[in-house]
Formats: sequence, structure tokens, C-alpha cells
Amino acid sequence: MILPLTGLLIGALLGAWRAKRHGGGTADMAQWGAAHALALGILGLFLLLLLSRLGG
Repeated sequence: MILPLTGLLIGALLGAWRAKRHGGGTADMAQWGAAHALALGILGLFLLLLLSRLGG
């Protein structure tokens, strides 16, 4: 259960950092953070499902 949550957190931080690096404002940082959080959260979910299937 921790992998999708970790993906959400890392994705939000990464997206906000990338938006700020490109000169974006608060709304840009929120949008990029949300998009990255969704992407990495879904990736973490698939990784969790794969590990649970292979593990037993």
C-alpha cells in the first residue's frame, strides 16, 4: 500500500519542482504536481500489483 502513496508524494514534489524551474507560478506548480502525482501514483499501483502477484 505504501508504493502508490510514495509515488503520489514524489510525483507531486517532482512536478512542482519542474514547474518552478520553468518559471511557473503557483497554479502551474499545482497543475504539474497533480499530473506528475497521478502518473507516478498509477505507476506505483501497477508495481504493487506486480509485486503482490509475483510474491505469492
